[in-house]
Amino acid sequence: MKFQEKNPAGDTGGGPGFRVEKGKPLPMGASVTPRGVNFSLFARYATAVTLALFGPDNMEQPYAEINLDPCRNRTGDIWHCHIEGLKEGALYLYRADGPYDPRHGFRFNPRKSLLDPYAKALTPLGRWDLGACLGYDPDDPQKDLSFSTKDDIHTQPRCVVVSDDFDWQGDTPLNYPLRMSVLYETHVRGLTVSSSSGVQNPGTYRGVTEKIPFFRELGITSLEFLPIQEFNEREIPRTNPRTGKQLFNYWGYSTVAFFAPKGSYARDPEPGGQVREFKEMVRELHKAGIEVILDIVFNHTAEGNELGPTFSFRGLDNSIYYILEEDKRYYKNYSGCGNTVNCNHPVVRSFIMDCLRYWVMEMHIDGFRFDLGSILGRDQRGRLMENPPMLERIAEDPILRHTKIIAEAWDAGGAYQVGWFPGGRWAEWNDRYRDEVRRYWRGDPGEARHLATRLSGSSDLYLRDGRKPFHSINFITSHDGFTMADLVTYSFKHNEENGEENRDGSDNNNSANYGFEGPSENPAIEKTRLRQLKNFFATLLISQGTPMLLGGDEMGRTQKGNNNAYCQDNDISWYDWSLLEKNKDLFRFVKEMIAFRLRHPAFLRPEFYSGLDGDYNAIPDISWYNEKGENPNWEESEKCLALRIDGSKAEIMADKDDNDFFIMFNSKTAVVNFDVCDPPEGKTWLLAIDTNLPSPNDILSPGNEKPMFFQNSYSVAPQSVVLLISKPL
Repeated sequence: MKFQEKNPAGDTGGGPGFRVEKGKPLPMGASVTPRGVNFSLFARYATAVTLALFGPDNMEQPYAEINLDPCRNRTGDIWHCHIEGLKEGALYLYRADGPYDPRHGFRFNPRKSLLDPYAKALTPLGRWDLGACLGYDPDDPQKDLSFSTKDDIHTQPRCVVVSDDFDWQGDTPLNYPLRMSVLYETHVRGLTVSSSSGVQNPGTYRGVTEKIPFFRELGITSLEFLPIQEFNEREIPRTNPRTGKQLFNYWGYSTVAFFAPKGSYARDPEPGGQVREFKEMVRELHKAGIEVILDIVFNHTAEGNELGPTFSFRGLDNSIYYILEEDKRYYKNYSGCGNTVNCNHPVVRSFIMDCLRYWVMEMHIDGFRFDLGSILGRDQRGRLMENPPMLERIAEDPILRHTKIIAEAWDAGGAYQVGWFPGGRWAEWNDRYRDEVRRYWRGDPGEARHLATRLSGSSDLYLRDGRKPFHSINFITSHDGFTMADLVTYSFKHNEENGEENRDGSDNNNSANYGFEGPSENPAIEKTRLRQLKNFFATLLISQGTPMLLGGDEMGRTQKGNNNAYCQDNDISWYDWSLLEKNKDLFRFVKEMIAFRLRHPAFLRPEFYSGLDGDYNAIPDISWYNEKGENPNWEESEKCLALRIDGSKAEIMADKDDNDFFIMFNSKTAVVNFDVCDPPEGKTWLLAIDTNLPSPNDILSPGNEKPMFFQNSYSVAPQSVVLLISKPL
């Protein structure tokens, strides 16, 4: 079989006259072979599939269109061919013909150019704007254009043939144990795109690499990136009501191509350059001892509902890739984004596993955070399953055995599974931790008992199914909601610039402004806010579980009260690196708290507390007190709490003894005098942390802790944390 020539081609990526062979059904996608490129595509109900090839010198029109022979180029549901002489960098798209019957779930249209679901890179999406890719007429949204007679090949990005060859220089995923990890959630572009970042490659993978010295100084172990799989930032049709500028999909929770790193985050303009630059970033982060975790969105795709665009899955096998309503023209919407991926269909399960394995094996990723992870536990009719095969398969996969798997254990369809997410070894974002710690420090009554549960690893959620404290991903703030600085500056959300009349975003923020809504010049207000920031960080980093920081919180980053900045690709979301100097005392406190946590195995326990004396020294592994040194009455509306941690190696399951600790929490607006229990025999209590004290006395480095000139009490300032550490006399 020969190419059907349409236009002359350039030298790179092949040209007319190249030989088309039968090919193989596996592996899926476009794979470089010693003699050319093998193409493989799943399309069960398609009656015809065409492969279109483009040259780099003329990407407007294909130089060849290959009609795959259903007898020769099809094995089961897989269409395939091998093109001898084709090279890495070749560009391609598909067309698929078949039944167009939306009421029965079929939406084939041979005029639609389709992306390969396994594409490892796409050409720039710059022209792929809203009007070019929608499945409906913007002037008449009810007019379904998914079977448009218009050829959309001019507006569709091209898939890029990518070779997996790369000089990893011996690199492998780091795979730190969760309990030894401190996660830092950040956005590749927003991290460095501001001119204040001082990097040479702002807003890119290389820009992240340039910030390695900062990450090392801060002391985090793992970067958790917001979605970097290719997405269309131009899909939002609204403008900012204040500036009139278009709003963009900044966060990226609307995936177009699951195997492809975001092209606009790379400097290299050549097709496929983003893959190499992403790998370079991962390699250099690993050299610096920093893991890479990806936020991945398998719950829905950017094709949206029945009036959305058709660019890949919908045009290949709509009824298999998506969960449909009884009237199959419509999509079940457990994601809140128009459609729901049919994650527990066997074909889709294989697709998801292939994707995860690719990111681990070829891109050296250390872990994944699964957005709206409960959707991965819904069956093909949308019902939550007791033992979802998708979740169990991810947890038990031998390739992913040491890869971090973190669930956002809820979805937009009403599922809430925090504490009982199925599938075995999953960690979870613990929003109970977030809300209850926030409420405690806001001064809400009755929250001391909840604080105690969260400090000790949330055994109420994770003990019953055999999971450990580190399976609780503890966080105060994340991308979704207020930054920590805004948490203590605003009592209400301020999302007016999102163009939704401030209706979007959560109203349940558990925040406080401490006397004035927004930035204040009142020194007393600002002092309280700073102290509360330190309280949040101190609480987070001495809690059992795996801590996650929202990037920029350590320098007081603000979003001006916007708690849903998904569409703000501007200085609302970008890091202002000048804050690092302005808020240097806060930054110092945070990095010292991270170092403190990682120095002390007592805060890295592999097991839950028992409340018993496990080493026969007459001191339980953990003891709780009220401010009078008595056992707390957990039914009372307490705002004060103290605890003692026994640091002996038998209690903390470590290879050597740690210090003992006595920690006091006061969320009242008045000074509270705490009775302090006796230190271990032959030791004394030293002051290590007091969030009320000015820097550098708020947290003292090892060897500089202050001896306590008291017998058995300590006055804890309003809204403060104090930590005492035991050392020999």
